[in-house]
Amino acid sequence: MQAIASEHEVLIDNLRTAFDNESNAYVRYIEFAGKADGEGWHGVASLFRAAARAEEIHAANHGRILHQIGSELHFKPINIEVGTTLENVRTALADEISEVDTIYPTWLELARTARDVAVVRTFSWALAAEKTHARLFNEALALLEIEDEDSWITMPRDFHVCPVCGYTSENDAPEEICPTCFCLRSRFESVN
Repeated sequence: MQAIASEHEVLIDNLRTAFDNESNAYVRYIEFAGKADGEGWHGVASLFRAAARAEEIHAANHGRILHQIGSELHFKPINIEVGTTLENVRTALADEISEVDTIYPTWLELARTARDVAVVRTFSWALAAEKTHARLFNEALALLEIEDEDSWITMPRDFHVCPVCGYTSENDAPEEICPTCFCLRSRFESVN
C-alpha cells in the first residue's frame, strides 16, 4: 500500500514540477520575444510568443488536474537570463529537447503505470507540442546562425496554437482538426 501512495505522490510532484516548468517557460519566452523584436528578428519573436502561448496552455492543463485533486498551486518563478536572440533560441531549443527526450517521456511512463488517464493526456499533449517547438526552434537557430535576413525570421509571422493542447503550427494547414487532441482547427489561435 505504501508503494501506491508513493507512486501517487511522485505523480503529483511531477505535475507540480511540470506546472512550474511550463509557467516559467511562458515568462521566459515572453522576455525572449521582446529581445528578438528589439534586435529585429521579428519572426523569431513571433515564434517565441506562439511557444509562450502553448506553454501557458500546458501550465493551465497541468494546473487544472492539480486543482481537481485538491492540490494547491504554488508557482516557483526562476530568474530569467535574457541573452542575445541567438543565445535565447539555443536555450529554448535545449530546454525543448530535454522535455522531448527525457522529462516528459519519464513522467509519461509513471503516469501510464499509475493508469492516470488525465495525467497521461496532459503530459502526452505537452510532449507533442514540445516536439513541434523543438523543430521550429531548430529551424530558427539554423537561420540565425547564418544571419539569413531574407528568411521568415526577420518578419512577423503567424503561428497557429491549439487552445486545448498547445500544438503549434507555422502554417494554416489544411487539416480540419488538431493532430494531437482533435480540437477543431477553426478554434486555433493565431499568434504573431
